[in-house]
Amino acid sequence: MRNLNFIRCFFIGLFLFVFVAGCAGTYQKESTGEYIDDSVLTTKVKTKIFNDPELKVLQINVETFKGVVQLSGFVNSAKASARAVEVARSVRGVQSVKNSLVIKN
Repeated sequence: MRNLNFIRCFFIGLFLFVFVAGCAGTYQKESTGEYIDDSVLTTKVKTKIFNDPELKVLQINVETFKGVVQLSGFVNSAKASARAVEVARSVRGVQSVKNSLVIKN
């Protein structure tokens, strides 16, 4: 009887350990919480870019990984590119911004 309880406790503990470890993030993989946080950041940045009167462009793609926002796509000028970076940096929670925007000729 005592061994049976030990075995049950062992497997319950093992299950909980695997469950918690499965939710943890690594350098190349986000945890569940980080993924949700990044999704919120992406949405906030996209909204601010779309609502900015100088930009209002649908050709800017926004992706976020562990608080780092990457902007890609096309803009009309270097000024618009700089403005998009400025707007993205203004969002609370953004760690840094990578600018991969291409200026259309």
